[in-house]
Amino acid sequence: MRQYSNGYIIGFATAVCLVCSIVVSTSAVALRERQDRNKVLDRQTKVLVVAGLLEEGQAATAEQVEGLFSENIRIRAVDLASGGYDDAVDVVTFDQRKATKDPAVSRVAPANNAGITRLPATALVYQKVDGDEIEMLILPIEGKGLWSTLYGFIALAPDTTTIKGITFYEHAETPGLGGEVDNPSWKALWEGRQAYDETFGPAITVIKGAAGPVEDDPYRVDGLSGATLTARGVSHLVQFWLGENGFGPYLENFRAQGGAS
Repeated sequence: MRQYSNGYIIGFATAVCLVCSIVVSTSAVALRERQDRNKVLDRQTKVLVVAGLLEEGQAATAEQVEGLFSENIRIRAVDLASGGYDDAVDVVTFDQRKATKDPAVSRVAPANNAGITRLPATALVYQKVDGDEIEMLILPIEGKGLWSTLYGFIALAPDTTTIKGITFYEHAETPGLGGEVDNPSWKALWEGRQAYDETFGPAITVIKGAAGPVEDDPYRVDGLSGATLTARGVSHLVQFWLGENGFGPYLENFRAQGGAS
Protein backbone atom coordinates (compact mmCIF):
# COMPACT_ATOMS: atom_id res chain seq x y z
CA MET A 1 0.00 0.00 0.00
CA ARG A 2 1.34 3.38 -1.00
CA GLN A 3 2.54 5.56 1.86
CA TYR A 4 1.95 9.32 1.88
CA SER A 5 4.04 11.84 3.73
CA ASN A 6 2.59 14.00 6.45
CA GLY A 7 3.12 17.05 4.28
CA TYR A 8 1.12 15.49 1.44
CA ILE A 9 -1.75 14.56 3.76
CA ILE A 10 -1.87 18.03 5.30
CA GLY A 11 -1.71 19.67 1.87
CA PHE A 12 -4.43 17.43 0.46
CA ALA A 13 -6.72 18.07 3.45
CA THR A 14 -6.13 21.81 3.16
CA ALA A 15 -6.98 21.73 -0.54
CA VAL A 16 -10.20 19.80 0.09
CA CYS A 17 -11.24 22.24 2.84
CA LEU A 18 -10.48 25.19 0.59
CA VAL A 19 -12.54 23.79 -2.28
CA CYS A 20 -15.45 22.97 0.04
CA SER A 21 -15.38 26.43 1.60
CA ILE A 22 -15.45 28.04 -1.86
CA VAL A 23 -18.41 25.86 -2.90
CA VAL A 24 -20.34 26.64 0.29
CA SER A 25 -19.61 30.37 0.07
CA THR A 26 -20.58 30.52 -3.59
CA SER A 27 -23.83 28.64 -2.91
CA ALA A 28 -24.69 30.94 -0.02
CA VAL A 29 -24.17 34.05 -2.15
CA ALA A 30 -26.03 32.57 -5.12
CA LEU A 31 -29.02 31.52 -3.00
CA ARG A 32 -29.21 34.66 -0.83
CA GLU A 33 -31.65 36.44 -3.11
CA ARG A 34 -33.95 33.41 -3.21
CA GLN A 35 -33.72 32.98 0.57
CA ASP A 36 -34.54 36.65 1.16
CA ARG A 37 -37.53 36.40 -1.19
CA ASN A 38 -38.77 33.28 0.61
CA LYS A 39 -38.59 35.10 3.95
CA VAL A 40 -40.63 37.98 2.53
CA LEU A 41 -43.15 35.54 1.04
CA ASP A 42 -43.48 33.74 4.37
CA ARG A 43 -44.23 36.98 6.21
CA GLN A 44 -46.66 38.05 3.50
CA THR A 45 -48.40 34.68 3.79
CA LYS A 46 -48.74 35.09 7.56
CA VAL A 47 -50.18 38.59 7.09
CA LEU A 48 -52.70 37.22 4.59
CA VAL A 49 -53.66 34.40 6.96
CA VAL A 50 -54.20 36.69 9.95
CA ALA A 51 -56.14 39.03 7.65
CA GLY A 52 -58.44 36.18 6.67
CA LEU A 53 -57.36 36.26 3.03
CA LEU A 54 -55.73 32.82 3.12
CA GLU A 55 -56.64 29.73 5.09
CA GLU A 56 -54.08 28.32 7.52
CA GLY A 57 -51.95 25.85 5.56
CA GLN A 58 -53.58 26.72 2.23
CA ALA A 59 -51.31 26.02 -0.72
CA ALA A 60 -50.54 29.12 -2.76
CA THR A 61 -47.88 29.94 -5.31
CA ALA A 62 -45.48 32.84 -4.84
CA GLU A 63 -47.35 34.73 -7.56
CA GLN A 64 -50.70 34.18 -5.82
CA VAL A 65 -49.33 35.37 -2.49
CA GLU A 66 -47.75 38.45 -4.03
CA GLY A 67 -50.92 39.22 -5.98
CA LEU A 68 -53.24 38.89 -2.97
CA PHE A 69 -50.87 40.93 -0.87
CA SER A 70 -50.52 43.80 -3.36
CA GLU A 71 -54.29 43.95 -3.97
CA ASN A 72 -55.43 43.86 -0.35
CA ILE A 73 -52.62 44.97 1.94
CA ARG A 74 -51.15 48.45 2.29
CA ILE A 75 -47.97 48.97 4.29
CA ARG A 76 -47.37 52.19 6.20
CA ALA A 77 -44.29 53.23 8.14
CA VAL A 78 -45.06 54.64 11.57
CA ASP A 79 -42.95 56.77 13.90
CA LEU A 80 -43.39 54.91 17.17
CA ALA A 81 -42.79 57.93 19.40
CA SER A 82 -45.37 60.21 17.78
CA GLY A 83 -47.67 57.61 16.28
CA GLY A 84 -47.64 59.48 12.97
CA TYR A 85 -46.93 58.10 9.53
CA ASP A 86 -43.42 58.47 8.12
CA ASP A 87 -43.81 58.56 4.35
CA ALA A 88 -40.09 59.18 3.86
CA VAL A 89 -39.44 55.49 4.62
CA ASP A 90 -39.41 53.03 1.72
CA VAL A 91 -41.65 50.31 3.12
CA VAL A 92 -40.60 47.85 0.41
CA THR A 93 -36.94 47.80 1.42
CA PHE A 94 -37.26 48.73 5.10
CA ASP A 95 -36.00 45.97 7.40
CA GLN A 96 -37.51 46.52 10.83
CA ARG A 97 -35.43 43.84 12.53
CA LYS A 98 -32.22 45.29 11.12
CA ALA A 99 -33.29 48.79 12.16
CA THR A 100 -33.92 47.55 15.70
CA LYS A 101 -30.28 46.47 15.97
CA ASP A 102 -28.88 49.69 14.50
CA PRO A 103 -28.03 52.21 17.28
CA ALA A 104 -28.31 55.03 14.72
CA VAL A 105 -32.03 54.45 14.18
CA SER A 106 -33.09 52.74 17.40
CA ARG A 107 -33.08 53.38 21.13
CA VAL A 108 -32.77 51.38 24.31
CA ALA A 109 -36.19 50.12 25.34
CA PRO A 110 -37.53 51.02 28.77
CA ALA A 111 -37.72 48.22 31.33
CA ASN A 112 -40.36 45.71 30.27
CA ASN A 113 -41.50 42.13 30.82
CA ALA A 114 -41.40 41.23 27.13
CA GLY A 115 -37.61 40.96 26.99
CA ILE A 116 -37.34 43.75 24.42
CA THR A 117 -34.00 45.55 24.68
CA ARG A 118 -34.11 47.98 21.74
CA LEU A 119 -36.86 49.77 19.82
CA PRO A 120 -36.66 51.03 16.24
CA ALA A 121 -37.63 54.63 15.62
CA THR A 122 -39.89 53.41 12.82
CA ALA A 123 -42.10 50.33 12.57
CA LEU A 124 -44.38 48.95 9.88
CA VAL A 125 -48.15 48.67 10.01
CA TYR A 126 -50.07 46.48 7.58
CA GLN A 127 -53.56 47.64 6.66
CA LYS A 128 -56.13 45.36 5.07
CA VAL A 129 -57.97 47.68 2.71
CA ASP A 130 -60.97 47.68 0.41
CA GLY A 131 -60.41 50.68 -1.79
CA ASP A 132 -59.88 53.60 0.60
CA GLU A 133 -61.54 51.84 3.53
CA ILE A 134 -59.32 50.26 6.18
CA GLU A 135 -60.85 46.98 7.30
CA MET A 136 -58.12 45.75 9.60
CA LEU A 137 -54.84 46.81 11.20
CA ILE A 138 -52.10 44.19 11.38
CA LEU A 139 -49.25 44.97 13.75
CA PRO A 140 -45.88 43.19 13.98
CA ILE A 141 -45.17 41.89 17.48
CA GLU A 142 -42.16 40.25 19.08
CA GLY A 143 -40.84 39.29 22.47
CA LYS A 144 -39.31 36.55 24.58
CA GLY A 145 -40.98 33.23 25.19
CA LEU A 146 -39.30 30.46 27.18
CA TRP A 147 -36.47 29.55 24.79
CA SER A 148 -36.63 32.08 22.01
CA THR A 149 -37.87 35.36 20.64
CA LEU A 150 -41.30 35.01 19.07
CA TYR A 151 -42.06 37.07 15.95
CA GLY A 152 -45.62 37.44 14.73
CA PHE A 153 -48.60 39.64 13.95
CA ILE A 154 -51.77 40.66 15.76
CA ALA A 155 -54.76 41.90 13.76
CA LEU A 156 -57.23 44.45 15.09
CA ALA A 157 -60.58 45.68 13.79
CA PRO A 158 -60.83 49.39 12.88
CA ASP A 159 -62.04 50.10 16.43
CA THR A 160 -58.40 49.21 17.38
CA THR A 161 -59.49 46.98 20.26
CA THR A 162 -61.38 43.99 18.83
CA ILE A 163 -58.87 41.25 18.00
CA LYS A 164 -59.34 39.65 14.60
CA GLY A 165 -56.46 37.21 14.80
CA ILE A 166 -52.91 36.44 15.88
CA THR A 167 -50.11 34.43 14.33
CA PHE A 168 -46.40 33.76 14.80
CA TYR A 169 -44.03 33.21 11.90
CA GLU A 170 -40.76 32.55 13.75
CA HIS A 171 -39.84 31.07 17.15
CA ALA A 172 -38.00 28.14 18.70
CA GLU A 173 -40.40 27.15 21.47
CA THR A 174 -40.76 23.48 22.46
CA PRO A 175 -42.87 21.49 19.97
CA GLY A 176 -46.08 20.27 21.55
CA LEU A 177 -45.77 22.74 24.44
CA GLY A 178 -44.83 26.36 23.78
CA GLY A 179 -44.86 25.50 20.10
CA GLU A 180 -48.64 25.34 20.38
CA VAL A 181 -48.67 29.07 19.66
CA ASP A 182 -48.85 27.77 16.07
CA ASN A 183 -51.94 25.66 16.75
CA PRO A 184 -54.87 27.02 14.67
CA SER A 185 -57.33 25.96 17.38
CA TRP A 186 -55.55 28.08 20.00
CA LYS A 187 -55.12 31.05 17.68
CA ALA A 188 -58.85 30.91 16.90
CA LEU A 189 -59.57 31.59 20.59
CA TRP A 190 -58.24 35.14 20.18
CA GLU A 191 -60.81 36.27 17.64
CA GLY A 192 -63.36 38.65 19.12
CA ARG A 193 -61.43 39.22 22.35
CA GLN A 194 -60.67 42.77 23.41
CA ALA A 195 -57.13 44.11 23.34
CA TYR A 196 -57.93 47.14 25.54
CA ASP A 197 -60.13 47.88 28.51
CA GLU A 198 -62.58 50.81 28.67
CA THR A 199 -59.73 53.30 29.26
CA PHE A 200 -57.64 51.86 26.41
CA GLY A 201 -55.12 50.23 28.70
CA PRO A 202 -53.72 46.98 27.23
CA ALA A 203 -55.80 44.27 28.88
CA ILE A 204 -55.63 41.06 26.86
CA THR A 205 -53.77 38.28 28.66
CA VAL A 206 -53.17 34.56 28.34
CA ILE A 207 -54.19 32.87 31.58
CA LYS A 208 -53.36 29.54 33.17
CA GLY A 209 -56.31 27.32 32.43
CA ALA A 210 -59.42 28.00 30.40
CA ALA A 211 -60.98 31.39 29.78
CA GLY A 212 -64.69 31.95 29.43
CA PRO A 213 -66.56 32.70 26.20
CA VAL A 214 -65.77 35.94 24.41
CA GLU A 215 -68.93 37.73 25.53
CA ASP A 216 -68.34 36.91 29.22
CA ASP A 217 -64.54 36.97 29.40
CA PRO A 218 -63.32 39.35 26.66
CA TYR A 219 -59.85 40.11 28.03
CA ARG A 220 -58.54 36.59 28.61
CA VAL A 221 -57.37 33.71 26.40
CA ASP A 222 -56.89 30.04 27.30
CA GLY A 223 -53.41 29.11 28.49
CA LEU A 224 -51.09 26.64 26.80
CA SER A 225 -50.97 23.34 28.64
CA GLY A 226 -47.46 22.70 30.00
CA ALA A 227 -46.16 25.99 28.60
CA THR A 228 -46.86 28.57 31.29
CA LEU A 229 -43.73 30.62 30.59
CA THR A 230 -44.35 30.78 26.84
CA ALA A 231 -47.96 31.81 27.47
CA ARG A 232 -46.80 34.47 29.90
CA GLY A 233 -44.32 35.71 27.29
CA VAL A 234 -47.12 36.03 24.72
CA SER A 235 -49.13 38.13 27.20
CA HIS A 236 -46.16 40.38 27.88
CA LEU A 237 -45.18 40.91 24.25
CA VAL A 238 -48.73 41.63 23.08
CA GLN A 239 -49.31 44.09 25.92
CA PHE A 240 -45.97 45.79 25.22
CA TRP A 241 -46.72 46.41 21.55
CA LEU A 242 -50.22 47.63 22.33
CA GLY A 243 -48.80 50.00 24.95
CA GLU A 244 -47.24 53.45 24.99
CA ASN A 245 -43.80 52.25 23.86
CA GLY A 246 -45.21 50.22 20.99
CA PHE A 247 -48.14 51.03 18.74
CA GLY A 248 -50.20 52.73 21.45
CA PRO A 249 -49.58 56.28 20.12
CA TYR A 250 -50.37 55.20 16.55
CA LEU A 251 -53.63 53.50 17.57
CA GLU A 252 -54.61 56.55 19.62
CA ASN A 253 -54.06 58.75 16.55
CA PHE A 254 -55.99 56.31 14.40
CA ARG A 255 -58.99 56.46 16.73
CA ALA A 256 -58.81 60.25 16.98
CA GLN A 257 -58.83 60.55 13.19
CA GLY A 258 -61.79 58.21 12.84
CA GLY A 259 -59.78 55.49 11.18
CA ALA A 260 -58.43 57.67 8.41
CA SER A 261 -55.53 56.22 6.46
